[in-house]
Amino acid sequence: MLHLNVARNVKETGMSITTEASAGAAGIRPFRIETPEAELEALRGRIAATRWPHKELVEDRSQGVQSATIHELADYWASDYDWRQCEAKLNALPQFKTEIDGVDVHFIHVKSPHADALPLIMTHGWPGSVIELLEVVGPLTDPTAHGGRAEDAFDLVLPSLPGYGFSGDPTAHDGRPRTRSTSCCRPSPATACPPSPPRSAGIPPASRGLGRTS
Repeated sequence: MLHLNVARNVKETGMSITTEASAGAAGIRPFRIETPEAELEALRGRIAATRWPHKELVEDRSQGVQSATIHELADYWASDYDWRQCEAKLNALPQFKTEIDGVDVHFIHVKSPHADALPLIMTHGWPGSVIELLEVVGPLTDPTAHGGRAEDAFDLVLPSLPGYGFSGDPTAHDGRPRTRSTSCCRPSPATACPPSPPRSAGIPPASRGLGRTS
């Protein structure tokens, strides 16, 4: 249903909006990420203030994620990861929000420069975010620039699943299986722009509200 409703809203508005929100709850509204620096500093502070457990008593991972690994990961997120670079990469693409079944859904819409491009909706994994799809935007929307053919071009819509990234949280259960994220892309390992953290890394603390815009 997410695919169908996003496609419906994109078709109805024609994606012509570039400034203010359109009329009606289901209208498509432009969106831009503007994360306050204070939120980033607060997140780094929470990582630095982590109370670590004692080092494991074995040399393998039978007692869970090893202390050295989790410390390395925490150091990466507290000191090395550049959220501003990732923010700029996302803001370089056309981003929007639209209301579907009472939930704000964030999505990226990139139109191909080629005529008759085929519309394609791509959804990220669980857990994850649209960032894991960014590397294919260029080849799919402009295949001739990547050694492909114009007839293979797509107009892309990349939605953030409800409860993830910059989409809103579901407020009710409709009887179908549904999950809710508690650590999503504001920022988190599942949504980090390259360079990626160490391959052995686990998942660090994250801020559920990080990256919200007014």
